[in-house]
Amino acid sequence: MRQAGIYGIGSYTEGREVTNKEFEETLDTSDEWIRTRTGIERRVFADDDVDTSDMSYFAAVRALEHAEERAEDLDLIIVASVTGDYPFPSVSALIQERLGAKNAAAMDIGAACAGFAYGVVTASQFVATGSYERILVVGTEKLSKVTDFTDRNTAVLFGDGSGAAVVGPVSDNRGLVSFELGADGSGAQHIKADPYLYMNGREVFKFAVRQMGDTCMNMLEKAHLTKDDVDFLVPHQANIRIMEAARERLELPKEKMSSTVHKYGNTSSSSIPIALVEEINRGKIKDGDLVVMVGFGSGLVWGGLALRWGR
Repeated sequence: MRQAGIYGIGSYTEGREVTNKEFEETLDTSDEWIRTRTGIERRVFADDDVDTSDMSYFAAVRALEHAEERAEDLDLIIVASVTGDYPFPSVSALIQERLGAKNAAAMDIGAACAGFAYGVVTASQFVATGSYERILVVGTEKLSKVTDFTDRNTAVLFGDGSGAAVVGPVSDNRGLVSFELGADGSGAQHIKADPYLYMNGREVFKFAVRQMGDTCMNMLEKAHLTKDDVDFLVPHQANIRIMEAARERLELPKEKMSSTVHKYGNTSSSSIPIALVEEINRGKIKDGDLVVMVGFGSGLVWGGLALRWGR
């Protein structure tokens, strides 16, 4: 079995900036209330003529450039999204054609906010067995399409964005160290879109605080590692209080956890890769670092991976 890892990343977070102040004009809420309870200060809504596949394409191009790979050399494209352009065809098929990735298979994964972790883990299995060499994984959402802007409980939480990663073989001391994927369908009613987003905030909060920490510890145990081995945490950017609970469980200092929720809000499957891009660009994640990524979302599902950064 070969080692599989991430060696190219890119993101797309462009569009209209929406501050908390804007919601004060239409909802019974305030900037202070939103910031203190969620950590969110602003979010970005993609332009009306930019759909999910467009954001995916832009992020994918940047990831391929960073990886110094050509689209035509891709073997597989995996897109994690619950807000595709259409019920079908898949977002992955749409960007396969646009990228010119004529040799790549294509499939979408619907694991909501844990989708990127599901995608990277799935891609890693193909690479580890030698079936494929280069796989593009994209986490992407245009949540503004399914947000009820009259619902004060959910309207302020979500944003749009896309993050992409190229997964392939890496050296023996780099790449995926361990992972955990899971689901509890008994909580499916707590987060759903029918047709607009609904969330039982209290139940989701309780689930997320417990599961984020448990998943982190389970991954370390599987890899025979301890909390002291973790160099950086990239959690799903849903709520600063949930993120802080995961950080405290790992006993990490604040500077070792990525926090972009204040800039983009909850962008579901794209939040982890968007945050990953920012931390790489800031020099916070370095070659050889053990990076823990963990997410949770509608299903209820969760997913995480511990990865030794570098090629």
